Amino acid sequence: MTENAVRMSRVDTAWLRMDSERNLMLIVGVWLLQPALRYEALCERLQTRLLCYDRFGQKVVRESVLSYWVRDEDFDIARHLVRERLVRRRGQSERAALQARAGELAATPLDPAHPLWQMHLIEHHGAGSALIVRIHHCIADGVALSELLMSIADGAAGLQQPPPRAAQPAAGEGDWLAESVVEPLTGLTVRAIDLYGEGLAKTLHALTHPQQPLAEAAGLARVAVQVARDAAALALLPDDSRTLLKGRLSGKKVVAWCEPLPLEQVKVVGKALGCSINDVLLSCVAGAIGHYLRGRGEDPAGKDIRAMVPVNLRPIEDAWQLGNHFGLVPLLLPIGLANPIERLYAVRLRMRELKGSYQPLLAYALLAVSGVLTKPLQDAISHLFLKKTTAVMTNVPGPTRALRFCGSTLRQCIFWVPSSDDVGLGVSIVSYAGGVQFGLVTDRRRCPDPQRIIDGFVPEFERLLLLTMMLPWAGEAGFDTAPAVHSRKA
Repeated sequence: MTENAVRMSRVDTAWLRMDSERNLMLIVGVWLLQPALRYEALCERLQTRLLCYDRFGQKVVRESVLSYWVRDEDFDIARHLVRERLVRRRGQSERAALQARAGELAATPLDPAHPLWQMHLIEHHGAGSALIVRIHHCIADGVALSELLMSIADGAAGLQQPPPRAAQPAAGEGDWLAESVVEPLTGLTVRAIDLYGEGLAKTLHALTHPQQPLAEAAGLARVAVQVARDAAALALLPDDSRTLLKGRLSGKKVVAWCEPLPLEQVKVVGKALGCSINDVLLSCVAGAIGHYLRGRGEDPAGKDIRAMVPVNLRPIEDAWQLGNHFGLVPLLLPIGLANPIERLYAVRLRMRELKGSYQPLLAYALLAVSGVLTKPLQDAISHLFLKKTTAVMTNVPGPTRALRFCGSTLRQCIFWVPSSDDVGLGVSIVSYAGGVQFGLVTDRRRCPDPQRIIDGFVPEFERLLLLTMMLPWAGEAGFDTAPAVHSRKA
């Protein structure tokens, strides 16, 4: 191993080794820009803004159960920024051709001899350009990458710049929760203080400071009980419903997306019904999936599918450090509820049950442990959870105003996180420039036509909007009151 090698963190190593023939660990994004973007301008932007982060100039070298970041002495920007022309079949729309290419690239491995990222620039697409971005999950999680990529836009303040190379910490030093896995419970929970606030810090402090009041020590006991309950809940997850979306995969990917919904309308519906924006969006996703299954001849009544939802575990200002710092929580989507109001309140209830949970921390700890095990053991641990899961779902807030990139306006921003094992459905919700973007990536065997699910998303929201306007109210519009008859069947 070379002198400048940096050991990869255990969690990032776990993501590196999750690649399989059926699911690659690639975060895939599509940017639509107007007017057309020049290849030379983009090359210069990447070299001056992106390559200051070491990870984008380093390849991965594996040794036994450990992996290292090593500078690629043969780095060539032309290998990572590829100029290409979109090929369209007879009668195929430009969007369909772009979706087909993005799906193809989502199932194409990156070259392991070089840094694990690549961009494909389609200089002439519609009235502008399209950029397909592929980055391996071991480099960073979706939140960090979203912040980083947005920071290289024109006039952006950028993320906090990385310190000089000599001052950068070794990968293991920042792996705070991974280190705490082998420490007592105190070590694990004290390191979570920043995530859950000062009140938790005081109760945890009581463990090693017995002179503290008994009431504060009682708070620690409640934390311990909650951790034990959450650990049991993760370990004993029941199977979710069997549907056409669940089963053995082909390894061939299909992607789809829709035009953005106005975010302001989503806020209005959420406020009127006493729900969060997330509640509204997730209920629309569940409704669109249920509608799709009915169209394929499967009755989803009484069925729920489980989606693993990433939860960010670090402040946005630390995103420049890259790596993966997120946990997962399991959310059951009520796809069998046809009534949109009933479905919305079911989602709200389930989301509230997850708040305050330690499951994201426990899931992160599990990844840290699996990162030092042999790959067969890691796969066995992952399979225990993923066999009970149908989808991976992520919701990332983006800039509220449209960004400019090398002189072009970034009109739409879509991306998908990868799925593992035999999970064949990836759902992404991205808010950007006053709109909410819904995207899907599916396995062709499980869902060959994800556009049909996408096309059901806006109608589901419009049903919610219409019913919100029609239901009688207990108070005046604009107050945080729910409809007086929200449980009534539509």
